[in-house]
Amino acid sequence: MYRNGLHAGRVRGVNLFVSVLKPAVCLLMLATGAFAQLDTGTLLKRIEDRYNHAKTLQVEFTEGYTAQGRSRPLESGTLILRKPGRMRWDYRQPSGKQFVSDGKNVWLYTPSAKRVEKAPLTESEDMRAPLAFLLGKLDFLREFKDFNVKPDSGGWDILAHARSDRLPYDKIEMTVSQDYEITYLKVTGVDQSVLTFSFSGEKVNPPANDALFKFAMPPGATLAPEEAENR
Repeated sequence: MYRNGLHAGRVRGVNLFVSVLKPAVCLLMLATGAFAQLDTGTLLKRIEDRYNHAKTLQVEFTEGYTAQGRSRPLESGTLILRKPGRMRWDYRQPSGKQFVSDGKNVWLYTPSAKRVEKAPLTESEDMRAPLAFLLGKLDFLREFKDFNVKPDSGGWDILAHARSDRLPYDKIEMTVSQDYEITYLKVTGVDQSVLTFSFSGEKVNPPANDALFKFAMPPGATLAPEEAENR
């Protein structure tokens, strides 16, 4: 009798657990379905709203690059953006590397060569340059075409091709979270080189004063000859 009572208690406990779990599972499935069924236009608009409404942004990044079948070691650091068109990439690996935009020009410092390269922001062929316009001017439908969106675990994978053949890249692929945060970006250049970024620790509207986006020549660095001639 004791065993039967214990068994009955366990059955009631299991039934109670199932009765509580069922609605939770149903809600989760509905929520997942809602994310998956979000139409492309609405999804893109929500991503744009997230970044266009921000004045500044800070993220940690890991960067990979592959060209002609050769991959260079992963690089990492901190990226700070401020609209309009300002950005600063401070690399921890390799230490001292910088990529800075003051809204008009971009500056790349390679510490191993002690070399600085400068170019107008709108004319730069560096595939990092378009990220300067991530805040305030993000417009997917104007810049890209042929969208392919697939639900991912907890978000979406988005593939799109560049509308203009004058850009340094051919297509982009990104992973976006349910909060419409870009967590991964893959940029394929017109030469089929591939630049990838994994982003984490996103901070919206952190302090970012003007001094951050003013490039200062590091001690011992030289400006690339073609840039020095145009000064």
